[in-house]
Amino acid sequence: MNSKSKEYWNRFWEKQGETAPTSVTAWQFGASPDQLAQLVIDGIKTATCSGYVFYGEDEPLPAVGDYSVVLSSKDEPVAIIKTTSVEVMPMNEVSEDFAISEGEGDRTYEYWRSAHEKFFTKELAELGLEYTEDMMLVCERFELVDKNSGE
Repeated sequence: MNSKSKEYWNRFWEKQGETAPTSVTAWQFGASPDQLAQLVIDGIKTATCSGYVFYGEDEPLPAVGDYSVVLSSKDEPVAIIKTTSVEVMPMNEVSEDFAISEGEGDRTYEYWRSAHEKFFTKELAELGLEYTEDMMLVCERFELVDKNSGE
């Protein structure tokens, strides 16, 4: 986490009158970090997914109860979210409800599938891998805990 994220994280927990949990990550959403972060802030985006293949020893899978500081494209902290569920499943088994909860585009399953196929095809190619419709995804639902007001 960068210094601005740490400051925001610590300031949030000081306001709660509690000790901050030690397990927190800071990251940007996919291809359009600012747009996707705004969807979270607006309460439209309550889920995200990533390719299972992108996780490794240095990056464990998300778990229920994990906190994340959502970053803008300029690595500015914009919100804090808390993971409420995590499922690993093939992309072609992701439910319409989950796809819609990602809040992107016209909020249809068709849009979600097309956009994610494009995104994963590009990201996998950079690793010398090919996209398949049954690639394993880490599907995470979350709740918005705080919006950074910059105080």
